[in-house]
Amino acid sequence: MAADFLERLKQSPVLCDGAMGTLLYAKGIFINRSYDELNLSQPDLIRGIHHDYLQAGAEIIETNTFGANSFRLARHSVADKVRDINRAGVRLAREAAKSFDVWVAGSVGPLGTRIEPLGKTSYQEARDAFREQIQALVESGVDLLILETFGYLEEIHQAMLAARDVHPSITLVAQVTIDEDGNCLDGSDPQTFTPKLAEWGADVIGCNCSVGPVAMLDAMERVRALTSLPLAAQPNAGIPRSVDGRNIYLCSPEYMASYARKFVAAGVRLVGGCCGTTPDHIRVMKSALRVGEARGRIAAARSSTTQPAPPPIAAVPLEKRSPLGAKLAAGEFATMVEIVPPKGIDVSKEVEGARFLKSVGVDGVNIPDSPRASARMSNQALSLLIQREVGIDAILHYTCRDRNVLCIQSDLLGAAAVGIRNLICITGDPPKMGNYPDATAVFDVDAIGLVNIVHNLNRGLDLGGNSIGVGTGFVIGVGANPGLTDLDEEIRRFEFKVEAGAEYVVTQPVFDLRLLEVFLRRIEHCKIPLIAGIWPLVSVRNAEFMKNELRVSVPDSILERMARAQNPEAARAEGVAIAREMLMACRQMTQGAQISAPMGRYSSAVDVLEALGTEPAASR
Repeated sequence: MAADFLERLKQSPVLCDGAMGTLLYAKGIFINRSYDELNLSQPDLIRGIHHDYLQAGAEIIETNTFGANSFRLARHSVADKVRDINRAGVRLAREAAKSFDVWVAGSVGPLGTRIEPLGKTSYQEARDAFREQIQALVESGVDLLILETFGYLEEIHQAMLAARDVHPSITLVAQVTIDEDGNCLDGSDPQTFTPKLAEWGADVIGCNCSVGPVAMLDAMERVRALTSLPLAAQPNAGIPRSVDGRNIYLCSPEYMASYARKFVAAGVRLVGGCCGTTPDHIRVMKSALRVGEARGRIAAARSSTTQPAPPPIAAVPLEKRSPLGAKLAAGEFATMVEIVPPKGIDVSKEVEGARFLKSVGVDGVNIPDSPRASARMSNQALSLLIQREVGIDAILHYTCRDRNVLCIQSDLLGAAAVGIRNLICITGDPPKMGNYPDATAVFDVDAIGLVNIVHNLNRGLDLGGNSIGVGTGFVIGVGANPGLTDLDEEIRRFEFKVEAGAEYVVTQPVFDLRLLEVFLRRIEHCKIPLIAGIWPLVSVRNAEFMKNELRVSVPDSILERMARAQNPEAARAEGVAIAREMLMACRQMTQGAQISAPMGRYSSAVDVLEALGTEPAASR
């Protein structure tokens, strides 16, 4: 199995799991407990976390034994259970993995005590403690050992010696923890610890914990220059921030995934996460690595047959792809109204609504993809019907929730073939938000990865870099929410989308102009058109829902105005008035507006657009 694992590392990157302690803490286990002892007292909890990581796509799961040595366990009066806890840790991981083709790694962490010359614990005592733990792990059948989060070289040296005492040929992944400068806690820099770990018999050398992806990538690039051994990187999900007394890790799954790709590009073969990393992070990282793997296999095949990769073709100019694209390219103000697909097969209301909107000069109809994870007619089918029967541009929302990368490409090629040209690429609401909460989500990629795929299709290339002939000619839109609390993260994701190929952005509904102004200033360098979302509220309850459940910033002044409405008709009129005010203000800052039509009231959307004049689609 060891030979198989090392051979696999030569072929493609392997994804490890994420944090154990983070999830246990989130599930209510206080930090004063021995997390390792939970292997005995709460086995279902541990087995369940392993299973969550496996479902997310982890190819290695680590046993819940990071602190299962006699020194750490003595603090909880269970030092006599070293063997039992480690054996149980392996058994639980094996039980969770029985239906998966994965490796089980024995996790071994520091002793939690200073060893000589800095402490009273001798080298021999340290080595004996590590040997006791590792003996139990190896006897129970781990496939490899991951020695992790070691800040002192001599301590990991003793752990490596103990491992070789127990099993001279078992695969050893030796990982040190570093600071922002790339140094271990004892001051050893990569130029020092890399050759030592290699000399002491590490099969894989790496870093984990302590720092986020950026600092770790810098360190791994330095390590790569010093050894030809496989490398491992398992960063924290950023530097923790204290929020209400708790350490919160704020790196998003998409951000971690973007760095997973960068680690692989830097030569790392074992990628995973440490503190703050959850199954959600691992799932998105898996998607990122899967995309890279596909490209790598294609590249390797071409290399072996000396056939050069097909060059991308020039994308069709934006102004020639669709009427909407022409309007955006010309810098003109574009208008679109949302039409939600029906829950059944009768589309007469939606088609008539589109016909009415076209008659008053609306540029396009925006058709969401099962919003709020509800089961509705295919928005792609409705887009095709509306375009054919009405002759108005359809803007197709396309989500990653229900589709793997194969389906995504098939869908998009089909959409292009039948004349759909406008997209808004979004990640999608998770199924738990909808009326089928147990439905399985896919999320092979997120919105950023989806934009990458569409951008390649526009240039005549599929995901693997193969030629598809003529490019698809999509106008690529994305979504953004200027009102999120963590605006830095939203801006970062937006920048990634633009880098991937986004050509315009549609915001969540705007009720707070100050937030929109801040957002526009922050994205000035991205230079793509922004379409402001405008929502005619229908009641104070609708406003409260927007604010508290959809994470849309709705100022108290708006809530108060809606609350003063004496009846439903007055509330709808006030909602239209507010929307008209937002539209006129946004008209000066943006290049378009998307008007929602709550409950299918397309006349309300037109009432809002009338604020622009008699020709809502005209250039101004």
